[in-house]
Amino acid sequence: MKTMCSVLCFLIFGVVFNGFSQAAPTDFYAGKWEISVPGSPRGDVVFLMDLMRENGKLTGSLVDKADPASGARKIVKVEESAEKLIIYFESSQGDETSMELAKVDNDHLKGSVHNFEATAKRVK
Repeated sequence: MKTMCSVLCFLIFGVVFNGFSQAAPTDFYAGKWEISVPGSPRGDVVFLMDLMRENGKLTGSLVDKADPASGARKIVKVEESAEKLIIYFESSQGDETSMELAKVDNDHLKGSVHNFEATAKRVK
């Protein structure tokens, strides 16, 4: 009986300790990303995107890597789920456009902008 009680206490302690020792979940999408859009009408375009969470929502900007002097394009809205991200941003013509990106793994996303393929990799 003592052995069974000891084993049971040990198991309960292990489960409780493991539950409290888990690292806080990370904010997967927040951070810096490099997004490539090959074959667009402007040629192969690479954006640098910096996403941050403010008041519970993702926000940030996109910068054309080839022309950083043109300034950052404002991200108007971000819709996110556990598996994908839709980013609405100001296009070079001044109107709003969207980019949809789905998780591939911890450091890569894949999707599209209009009818053009887009891939993103986390910048570390």
